[in-house]
Amino acid sequence: MARTGGRRRGRTTLLIAAAAVLGVVAGSCTGYLIQAHREPTKLPSLSQPVLAQAKGPAPDPLPASQDRRVKTDGDLRKLLLKKPSGARTADWASDDGWMTLAELAETYDDQAGAFSDLVAEEFRRAADTGWEVGGTYNVEIRLAQYRQEEQLQASDLADGENYYEDSEAGTRSWPVPGSDNGMVYVHTKPDTKPGYLPQYNATAVAWRGDIVMKIFVWDTRPIPKAKIMDLAERQVKKL
Repeated sequence: MARTGGRRRGRTTLLIAAAAVLGVVAGSCTGYLIQAHREPTKLPSLSQPVLAQAKGPAPDPLPASQDRRVKTDGDLRKLLLKKPSGARTADWASDDGWMTLAELAETYDDQAGAFSDLVAEEFRRAADTGWEVGGTYNVEIRLAQYRQEEQLQASDLADGENYYEDSEAGTRSWPVPGSDNGMVYVHTKPDTKPGYLPQYNATAVAWRGDIVMKIFVWDTRPIPKAKIMDLAERQVKKL
């Protein structure tokens, strides 16, 4: 009995697959040829439209009286209050009105630590003045300026110098009119030391831009609020 064999499909399938591949290749070549003969597509312009320039003269620069940068980059000593008539320059005041970094550090209890801190805080320069009235009343005004290239040091340092009002310790405080951050402090209880007269103190602290203002008043008698407030108001207006 003869075996009836099935139809062989392998060769036919291979021929169909090969034809399909050749068709894809031929179609791709035809596509490349067509694209090669086409005109290149223009790209959009990368330039921006020309903006119309404003007409008219440029605004005038601010006068020196209104430009704080002109004031604070000039001679810092000119921003200090002048010694009043009838007062004499204090013996401890500097001869030229400038205060070096080392001299400023000496005003703190921890002088070495203060020196390092001032360097880190980008201290730039300081101006200082002081006077005496009678034999006991003294005033010192100090302006310290900072570079502020990394952070706003003046505001942080002024905030760190502020006192807490403490009725038991005899400290009272008031804001300085005309200033967003100025404060005056009157210490009603004196500092006492054996062999010395009692010493009453009042201070004022404020900052504007890159400058910290500090005022110190001391006397053997209680210091009226009006005295320290007057000094603080007038000094803030000059900054």
